[in-house]
Amino acid sequence: MTDLAGRHGVVVGVANKRSIAWAIAQAMDAAGVQLTLSYATERFEANVRKLGATLRHEPLIVPCDVTDDREIDGLFEEVERAHGGLDFLVHAVAFASRDAMSRPFLETSREDFGQALDVSAYSLVALARGAAPLMERRGGGSILTLTYLGSQRVIPNYNVMGVAKAALEAGVRYLAADLGPCNIRVNAVSAGPIKTLAAAGIAGFSQIMPHYRDRSPLRRSVTLEEVAETSMFLLGPGGSGITGEVLLVDAGFHSIGM
Repeated sequence: MTDLAGRHGVVVGVANKRSIAWAIAQAMDAAGVQLTLSYATERFEANVRKLGATLRHEPLIVPCDVTDDREIDGLFEEVERAHGGLDFLVHAVAFASRDAMSRPFLETSREDFGQALDVSAYSLVALARGAAPLMERRGGGSILTLTYLGSQRVIPNYNVMGVAKAALEAGVRYLAADLGPCNIRVNAVSAGPIKTLAAAGIAGFSQIMPHYRDRSPLRRSVTLEEVAETSMFLLGPGGSGITGEVLLVDAGFHSIGM
């Protein structure tokens, strides 16, 4: 296991014990990273605190609604007070209403489109802007976000979220170009379908899983642990020469034509 003792990381987007963000947080904690976990609303606070209490290293837990620039500023002010600088940022935030995702993309309202792009894509820009000065104090850092193949291909009932993820992936490339001179890397992991809270918002998700298992080269989907390990590779020294990349962890499904 990579030893990252003495490093500090922020994970935005832990929802519950089955979330990809939580799997990554556990892997970072096991590697010795001192974490800051954020929660969006009071509804999630108790659960995040309960999860945080199970980590080896007690995390800092801070509220952060990513649609509110003041709360984003507050998050990084807390990190600065506690740790002085920052090494890692994991962005695992996305949202579109179930109704917006289930309707044909043609019927997406302006309001739903704006909300999906704001929460799912622009939030990476806003968080990276807050993290960058703290990473520069460390001589650089690594930013990671989560995406999905629906950004590149039409996935049933993904609709506006697919467009939001496409914007997120473009954001990864542009942020990588902006932050590269500061030795800050920006990458994304595109995971195959996993039973998470976010997946529950996709109508027909139960039919997607067997489709992946039947057609991927490995004849299976992937696990939370596999996605977390790949994320650790990109965050840590093994990925030091990689930026602006979207790395697919989907048992090879994306490589199959028919």
